[in-house]
Amino acid sequence: MNRLIFLSLMVLSMAVWSFKQKGSPTIVSFAVPQKWPAPKFDFAKNPLTQEGFELGRKLFYDPVLSRDSTISCASCHLQYTGFTHVDHNVSHGIDGRKGTRNSPVLINLAWSSSFHWDGGVNHIEVQGLNPIQHPAEMDNTMEEVINRLQRSGNYPALFDAAFGSKEITTVRIMKALSQFDLSLVSSNSKYDQVMRKEKGIAFTEQEKKGLKLFRKNCVACHKEPLFTNDFFASNGLPMDPILKDVGRYGITHDPKDSLLFKIPTLRNIEYTFPYMHDGRFRKLKDVLKFYSEGIDLKSKNLHPVLQKKVTLSENDQKDIIAFLYTLTDKEFLFNNKFSFPK
Repeated sequence: MNRLIFLSLMVLSMAVWSFKQKGSPTIVSFAVPQKWPAPKFDFAKNPLTQEGFELGRKLFYDPVLSRDSTISCASCHLQYTGFTHVDHNVSHGIDGRKGTRNSPVLINLAWSSSFHWDGGVNHIEVQGLNPIQHPAEMDNTMEEVINRLQRSGNYPALFDAAFGSKEITTVRIMKALSQFDLSLVSSNSKYDQVMRKEKGIAFTEQEKKGLKLFRKNCVACHKEPLFTNDFFASNGLPMDPILKDVGRYGITHDPKDSLLFKIPTLRNIEYTFPYMHDGRFRKLKDVLKFYSEGIDLKSKNLHPVLQKKVTLSENDQKDIIAFLYTLTDKEFLFNNKFSFPK
């Protein structure tokens, strides 16, 4: 694909189709990056529109969704940090209430089949219900959210533009939020540019070594190009004695799912600290040290690949980190299209 065309698609995130009936939403197409798999989300059931995206963006940044209008989606999902938070280990919600987990990044969600660390939500169009209604997050009700939006000066018109009428419903709120979330595609890091063989872009020798080590030790879970396999796994991380988080077991109650958590993408990992589901590690060197020295090999349901000790020298760890830095996509992190609407 021509680099100019590709970058234009990434800046816009969506390429506008050439037709638009008067008064109808502007249909836009979803740009799948070169050599990536097909998205798992069915766009036929919620076609992307420019108006739906803008409505979702406004809702994402609006604290009116929370009970006391202090917490927005962006409070825990900041753009400049890969749409997660970095100021504390676990998420903080309304009234300073603490959650039990580090907020997941919102990156390349069109390729995800489940959401949250425990996979408790299996469709992106209902994912937003959890934080809005959770007592430790926004602590609100959808009825109250709808009432507030109906009373606002501009939301009825925005819903009219996006959906063809001023009616505000839970389904429409979730569809708009999901359109914004689905548009958060990160695919223009140095790694991507090297894979596309772009002129003048090449890995350093250290990055090459890191990639080789990564492919030897990490790809079973962090599969290219998404750098996740969208599955759940136990990595041998000892359970936090205070949080006592059992992971996916809390959803399925299947003993085989005890201590299993959603495998996160590593894209933009340079910016998405702290790491692990409970945010216990603040530096990548601590993460690599854990995988080399800290895995509990007797941990219940430990991923098979990790049952054999991973041996990484200090230099190996530095090389892998150097490679991980090539997954940083600053065009995505600082794209005004995804920032607070002005």
